[in-house]
Amino acid sequence: MKHLAQSPLDPDFIQNPYAFYDRARAAGPVVFWEDYDMAAAFDAATVQAVLRDRRFGREVPADQRRPVPAHLAPFDAVERHSMLDLEPPRHTRLRGLVLRAFTSRRIASLAPDIHAVSNTLLASLPDAPFDLIPAFCTGLPVRIIARLLGVPENMAPELLRWSSAMVAMYQANRSRATEDAAAQAASEFGDFLRGYIDERRSRPADDLITHLIAAEEDGARLSTDELIGTCVLLLNAGHEATVHALGNSVFCLLSHGTPPEALAPDRIAATCEELLRFTPPLHLFDRYAYEDVDLNGVTLRRGDRIALVLGAACRDPALYEAAHLFRPDRPAKPHAAFGGGMHFCVGAPLARMEMQIALPALFAHLPDMRLAEVPHFADSYHFHKLDRLMIAP
Repeated sequence: MKHLAQSPLDPDFIQNPYAFYDRARAAGPVVFWEDYDMAAAFDAATVQAVLRDRRFGREVPADQRRPVPAHLAPFDAVERHSMLDLEPPRHTRLRGLVLRAFTSRRIASLAPDIHAVSNTLLASLPDAPFDLIPAFCTGLPVRIIARLLGVPENMAPELLRWSSAMVAMYQANRSRATEDAAAQAASEFGDFLRGYIDERRSRPADDLITHLIAAEEDGARLSTDELIGTCVLLLNAGHEATVHALGNSVFCLLSHGTPPEALAPDRIAATCEELLRFTPPLHLFDRYAYEDVDLNGVTLRRGDRIALVLGAACRDPALYEAAHLFRPDRPAKPHAAFGGGMHFCVGAPLARMEMQIALPALFAHLPDMRLAEVPHFADSYHFHKLDRLMIAP
């Protein structure tokens, strides 16, 4: 296995990780990424194979778990019930119960809300240059998630603060200050949800929290701690990914001079899939090996971690012709932006619908929109997101 070094904090890498991805893919299919001290896969075939291989998983092997530091106890109290980091049988039970409440019909019913929130946000945009990320990209998904869960929309600022603090735990620049902020946010978020869940148990409503409370499989329901972990996951994953999928997409569309036809009703779905492939907001997830595995000639021992570089898999020339070109009319093929296997993003249908509604609405509202400055990507790897997106209307 070849060793490669590339700091995820390097400014050049942050702005353009794809040059390193190409070099790593050519050296692979599995290389040792020294900066992460673990194996890494960069090609689409290997990434998708590991995502679907039950010999790998998100949960730390039992004999390798370490005591949680005291300052992270509140964060761990929430995260230990997140199905994102669980494996069967518990993951199977939790995901099954969530899907009983998070149905395709419930997601589809949010389309009028997405249109309404988009129009409200668009109507309030200023006439002078402004940052589109807080003005539009952030406001839409957090309000929709609030409506879906049934929590008051005036909680949006607090939801955003909690979500941002917790998600920062997965960035390469994590520090003790990051950990303290995440623990505080998890404690506050958990306390709020515990009270709100108790209220919904006594006063049900037509919202996702009520339906999660009612969901049952073989006589088993979600515990309060599992409900909290699930709601936090839905907010954090749904908000963070969609915010930056929208921001990255607008930057991509403007910088490529994409014609309006690409956002037409009969083409918007294909355009959004190409945007997700070309400029995905999440670039890396990892897995643990649960037994010794030979992976394309590289042996991973039980307990070894492997980084699955989703951003590299999305631009694998073995799967996509002219992979480094943005082609909104590209014939649709599967991509890795939402992961794969049993941990495939449960919120993918909602994220797709938000993009397919919001992007045409934005460009119709601001037909002469242009970049007011060259955007820069934030020091936030594994997330590939913009610091800001200044727009001249």
